[in-house]
Amino acid sequence: MDLAHEELWKQYQHTHFLMTQKLARESEFAIITAHNPLGEVLSSSQNRLLDRKLQICIESLSVPYRIVLGCSTDRSHIEKSWVVMVDQRTAITLGKQFNQNAIFYVKRDLLWLIPCWYQADAVSLGSFAARCEQVNELPDFDL
Repeated sequence: MDLAHEELWKQYQHTHFLMTQKLARESEFAIITAHNPLGEVLSSSQNRLLDRKLQICIESLSVPYRIVLGCSTDRSHIEKSWVVMVDQRTAITLGKQFNQNAIFYVKRDLLWLIPCWYQADAVSLGSFAARCEQVNELPDFDL
């Protein structure tokens, strides 16, 4: 992994999440985005188009899903993502389909960072609940 990708991998490990609904701690799900494929920062309109394509793919799976925002600790960077009730293999396949470096996976409240393209080991990030803030409404930003 080159230096730029190493830095991104480290940043992913500090991601926090904003949701409008609580999830049961026993839940198992993926968190997947279509934004900024392979770490390349795209325009808002390009990200919206990719996000819509991802949502269509998720809907075709006929599984529960909902919006979640993944953000840096200081919220200077926010990406619209999806909580998707799928197994880890399906989640990685979706991540690869949308050229994502990684996806997050939660099993019984344990949050994992799972590489899609990187040659890296999955990283346990601790409690999902500790990184997830429930809000009444998601903040406005250019989704």
